[in-house]
Amino acid sequence: MAKKGQYKAGASKRSKQQRAYNSSPKAKKDRAKRNKARRQAIRDGRVKKGDGKDIDHKKPLRSGGSNAKSNTRVRSKSANRADNGGTGGRKRKTMKGRR
Repeated sequence: MAKKGQYKAGASKRSKQQRAYNSSPKAKKDRAKRNKARRQAIRDGRVKKGDGKDIDHKKPLRSGGSNAKSNTRVRSKSANRADNGGTGGRKRKTMKGRR
């Protein structure tokens, strides 16, 4: 078994990249902001643990949005993650001849 801070023998290049990104100071800070928004919504009674809902930031944190109540809303997990600019783990399709 790999020790703390080490990779498993068969770890893929992608998993190593993801682990390095997730431990970066910026990623930790962004994750803390998202968790804070979730905890606040639980305190307000807008969501419950395990209810399948996400806290959506109307103006995303990555675009300078805040955790203010006026900037957050409750959405289903699938709806929130479908339109947040990500690819859901899939590689982006490129048109032939264009980059």
